[in-house]
Amino acid sequence: MRRGYEAGMSLVARLRPELAATAALGLPLIGSHLARMAIGVTDTVLMGRYGVEPLAALVLATSCFFILMMLGSGYALGVMGLIAAARARGDEVEVRRVTRMALWLSMIHSALILSALWWSGPILTLLGQEPHIAALGQQWLRLMAPAMPAMLCGMVLNSYLAALGRPNVVLAITVLGLPVNAVLNWAMIFGELGFPELGVRGSAIASMSVSWVQLAAMVACAAWLPEARPYRLFQRFWRPDWTAFRAVLWLGLPIGLTLVAESGMFVGANVIMGWFGAVSLAAHGIAFQITGVTFMVHLGISNAATIRAGAAHGRGDAAGLRDAGIAAIILSACFALVAVALFLTIPEHLTGLYLGDADPLAPQIIALATLLMFYGGLFQLVDAMQAVALGLLRGVQDTRVPMLLAIVSYWLVGLPTGYVLAIPAGIGPPGLWMGLVAGLTCAAVLLMTRFWRRGGTWAAAVPA
Repeated sequence: MRRGYEAGMSLVARLRPELAATAALGLPLIGSHLARMAIGVTDTVLMGRYGVEPLAALVLATSCFFILMMLGSGYALGVMGLIAAARARGDEVEVRRVTRMALWLSMIHSALILSALWWSGPILTLLGQEPHIAALGQQWLRLMAPAMPAMLCGMVLNSYLAALGRPNVVLAITVLGLPVNAVLNWAMIFGELGFPELGVRGSAIASMSVSWVQLAAMVACAAWLPEARPYRLFQRFWRPDWTAFRAVLWLGLPIGLTLVAESGMFVGANVIMGWFGAVSLAAHGIAFQITGVTFMVHLGISNAATIRAGAAHGRGDAAGLRDAGIAAIILSACFALVAVALFLTIPEHLTGLYLGDADPLAPQIIALATLLMFYGGLFQLVDAMQAVALGLLRGVQDTRVPMLLAIVSYWLVGLPTGYVLAIPAGIGPPGLWMGLVAGLTCAAVLLMTRFWRRGGTWAAAVPA
């Protein structure tokens, strides 16, 4: 007994510096993710008070925009580990090269998916959505198309500044955008402050404008902060570096496809939920967004794990890599338990924030959203573990096999199981969320197993 206690205390003492470092890095990243998510929550809350059908259209449109953005965000997430490893080796030139090419790839991706955003209405109709809901969704997506390069490039600069040890700057820029976005959305949706009443279109214009202002602030910080100035990131920015381009492409593209596999499972769930009608889709969107808010905490910890694991990988430090993994798991699991408690004890209060009392459909939507929150509580822990595992694997630049594991988990387990339970088995919307739990559980087990079986090998393979 005494030996076990002493071993436990020894482990805590050894992990204390890593826990502190991961938390110090992760907290500003969590804050920036939450602030970014709060922008979407604000849009959804305001649209919910504008009308149920506009809310359903916004849920559908933001899901489609999100999946296309996730496909292009792999370059930003991949470069985070590359920068951390290069800095650990003292290679300033490599930091500049990979960050520039990540920005290039983000802009190229934005141009390539423009047609999908512009002609989204017919695509949504073919997927079984009601024509007027699809038309409203297309209006939002067309007006939000110019925001794609701003958001993706902003994510690259987010990774750049975080890896340089300045995640607080990203947090400040994102938080300052919150009130501006809220006021603009309110004014343009409802026709206040001299603006015309634009509904869904007003929400898109407001959010797109804020994204460009935030990018301008990020560019200024990436160019002029003392920590960033030595890297001269934007000097001769137009010059290609094809070696770095290929390196970021082959590392980031599997990450993007992994994110598409996960977010695509949720978009597929949105499409299936749309078959049950606007009430079910609105309830699903509310419950999913609440769980998405808590997931931003795990995503911030995952980003911190990528940087810590990347630095250990760059040093060839197997013990540091192991400790980075344990610390990230402990922090994420602790918060997951808090989130589960909230979802199971006050679901009505959380879901009720999204709808006005005067809406005749509000009681039906809140009742269904509250039921779905129960299943949201079930997948909190497994969702946290799969996110942390992916972050650790990105830190050691392992992205291709995790992509395959994610595709199997989300598309061969999660979505098919949800479809079968929801429709053939007749369980309805709750059955769909049961399938999501199954897919996330499979991903968590497979990805964690891969990291812990091979983590030491990756670190030992890099010369100190």
